[in-house]
Order: sequence, then C-alpha cells, then structure tokens
Amino acid sequence: MSTAILAPAALLVIWSIIMLFWMAGTRLPAAKKMGLDITAKPGGRGPDIDPNMPDKVACKSHNYTHLMEQPTLFYATVIILAIAEAGTGINLWLAWAYVLLRIAHSIWQATVNLVNVRFLLFVASTICLLIMAMNAFFTTFV
Repeated sequence: MSTAILAPAALLVIWSIIMLFWMAGTRLPAAKKMGLDITAKPGGRGPDIDPNMPDKVACKSHNYTHLMEQPTLFYATVIILAIAEAGTGINLWLAWAYVLLRIAHSIWQATVNLVNVRFLLFVASTICLLIMAMNAFFTTFV
C-alpha cells in the first residue's frame, strides 16, 4: 500500500487539534470575562454560547466545526486512494494542496475572517477534493 498520501491527512488531524486548543484558549477566557458559568447548564454545548461570544472568539469555534465536516470526506478519499495504490503523483499533490488550503482557510477565518477570501480558499480546497474523489472512483471502479 502506498502510504505517502496519508501524511497530508495526518497533518490535517494535527492541525484540527491545534484549532481545538486555539478555540478553547480563547473561548474559556471569554466566557469567564462575560460571567458565563459553563457548568451551570447540564448538557450545554459550545455552540449554545457562540451567540454571546465576541466574533473574534466565535470564528475559531466555527472553524473547528468546519474542520469536522468536509475533511471527513478527505480522510475517506485518502484511505481509498492509499488502499488502491493511487496515493502518488497528482493525487498526492492534490492532497497536500487540500491540506494547505484548509490550514490557510483556518488561519484566515480565525484572524481576518473576510468571507470573500475565505470562500475562495474553500472553493479551491473543494476542487482539490473533488478531483481526488473522482480519481478514487475511477481507480476503484472496475
């Protein structure tokens, strides 16, 4: 099995954990500053407090959520390509491009957060994923 394509997926996992800590590191102090008691409501969820959070804090939470959404398709695609021995060449380049674009998307959303640029980063990463997924399909469809 070709494992080179698993490296960008592993990096995206690490990046997602970094975003988790960045989110918690801004959300918890903001909640305390606002006088929110995060232990007051049993079963409460992070998104429940987002409307009360300053935008500079909430955007990190939103990005972490984004990293739990579309990248799941990326992980599945990477595994399919690795198992099918198609995780090299263009697919490997697309995987690295996808991850780098998602990291850029995260940094942009967590700092500047202008939607027009964020949207372009999302579209570019989605195109990489679409091509990879199509390659995975055509590689495995026999």
